[in-house]
Amino acid sequence: MDSLITAAARALATGDPLGALNRVALRDDAPALALRGIAMAQLGDFTRAKALLKRAVRTFGPREAVARARCVVAEAEIALASRDLAWPPKALGAARSMLEERGDWVNAAHARHIEVRRLLLIGRLDEAENALAQVDPSPLPPAWRAAHELVAAGIAIRRLLTKSARDALSCAERAAHDAGVPALIAEVESAWHVLRTPAARLIEHGQERPLLLEDVETVLASNALIVDACRYAVRRRNTMVSLARRPVLFTLARALAEAWPKDVSRGDLLARTFRANHVDESHRARLRVEIGRLRRALRPLADVTATRDGFALSPRSARGVLVLARPVEEEHGTVLALLADGELWSSSALALALGTSQRTVQRALDDLTAAGKVQSFGRARARRWTTPPLPGFTTTLLLPAPLPGA
Repeated sequence: MDSLITAAARALATGDPLGALNRVALRDDAPALALRGIAMAQLGDFTRAKALLKRAVRTFGPREAVARARCVVAEAEIALASRDLAWPPKALGAARSMLEERGDWVNAAHARHIEVRRLLLIGRLDEAENALAQVDPSPLPPAWRAAHELVAAGIAIRRLLTKSARDALSCAERAAHDAGVPALIAEVESAWHVLRTPAARLIEHGQERPLLLEDVETVLASNALIVDACRYAVRRRNTMVSLARRPVLFTLARALAEAWPKDVSRGDLLARTFRANHVDESHRARLRVEIGRLRRALRPLADVTATRDGFALSPRSARGVLVLARPVEEEHGTVLALLADGELWSSSALALALGTSQRTVQRALDDLTAAGKVQSFGRARARRWTTPPLPGFTTTLLLPAPLPGA
């Protein structure tokens, strides 16, 4: 490898894409094309970067399998950064296997980190954790160790293991400063910000207060009966009743929990649950049916007792009743949570990350666009959506991942 290629690669490793381009911008050989592609990706021009990397793959000879595999890894990272979640993960897995066979452990670890970050983004935490456990970060260069610890911190944050997240971020911070890459240092600081901003609201006895992630972890470990409006469940420690597919029952449970220890009148329950302008006997009959269903669903945790005016929640062996609510109540909160990372998302990528249909996501995007909460760029298949980060709180509990015990 000639001196210009070596110098360009070192510039890229230290986060200096312009310095790399100054050395290889006028060259069209395969290594230069690959480095130019990575430099353009660092500058944010993902379209040009992908085109350059594809040219590099075609230019490398059949005996340069390792170089082509490295290009595939770079393509996968660009796809992740541009939220192209439909990019074939099998191609990345094949490239990683090739790098492992040829002894390129650093780039193989980088490929594994990209796989884990994709799994984390779409909420498949168990798979992400198992994949990350296969990487030993100790022999990696500082920048790669920082990336490893950032992924570990991301998994811990999504699982609400705040001590593990802090330990991982401390390691990532030290490694990022050792690497001396400003963008990496900024990414670690951004991850720290998640732990320092409110992630939920606690509603108790008609009062509410914001909670940090570590406070949420403490609440979930308490002996209280918790109506979890972040995951639409009722829980006490490790016992959980999911009402995610039963919205009427969850609305009733939340109304009763917010009023506890008082009762809620039948009229208030009807207005909140069915939103009917004129309540008639059919609505009252349906309320009785739904209360019966709620009693059966919550039997392991609580009872729903009838009072003179309405109904009240009676927890079993629990010290109090709490409501854990999202930091901001928003009809399309999960879509906004993903868009709040500042990246450009396609509707198909959002659908994949949320585990829902693309048409459902498109309807949500139409509503949010009409409300002026998101912006779109491009047309047809090239159309992308984004929104500025939501100020003042973290979106961790809006994202599609199970809480402990789920």
